[in-house]
Amino acid sequence: MTAREAESTPSLTADLLFTDGLPALDDEVGYRGAVAARAAGITYRQLDYWARTELVEPTVRGASGSGSQRLYGFRDILVLKLVKRLLDTGISLQQIRTAVEQLRAAGIRDLAGTTLMSDGASVYLCTSNDEVIDLVSRGQGVFGIAVGKVWREVESTLVEFDTQVPETLDELSARRAARSA
Repeated sequence: MTAREAESTPSLTADLLFTDGLPALDDEVGYRGAVAARAAGITYRQLDYWARTELVEPTVRGASGSGSQRLYGFRDILVLKLVKRLLDTGISLQQIRTAVEQLRAAGIRDLAGTTLMSDGASVYLCTSNDEVIDLVSRGQGVFGIAVGKVWREVESTLVEFDTQVPETLDELSARRAARSA
C-alpha cells in the first residue's frame, strides 16, 4: 500500500488523532488509571465514568472484569486532559462528546498545530491560524485550547510521575501499605 492509499483509507484516517505527531508507543506500555487520572487532573471516579460511557476508553488494555486494571496510553491521557479543560470552561459533556468525535473523524495530521475554540456552547476545530482568526472575527470564539501545549503538559507530567512514583504503586496499593505500616 502506498502512502497516498494509506492516507485515503477511512479506517486509518479515523485514528490519526491518536498517531500522527505523537510518540510511537508500544501497545503493551500503559499507565494505570490512578496515574492517568492524576496526569489529566481528574478524579478516578471521572476516569471510570468516562471509560464506562465510552467517552475516553483505554487503548492499551480495557477492563475485563472485577479486579482487572485498565491501562491508558499517552494519547488517551491527552484526550482526558483536553476533556477536563473543556469541562473547566463550562462546555457540556454532550458537546465535549461531539468535539471528541469530530477530532477522531477529522483525522488531524498535525496535532500540535490544532486549536479547539469555543463560543461557550459549541466547540470548533481549527487547524490553521486563519481559521482561528476567522472564528474570532465573526465573534464566535470565546476561548481556545492549543492541543500542542496540552500535549507538552501531559508529557512533562508523566515524566515527573515516572521519576517520583514507582509504577507498581497505585491508589489501592498505597492504601494497603498505609494500613499495614
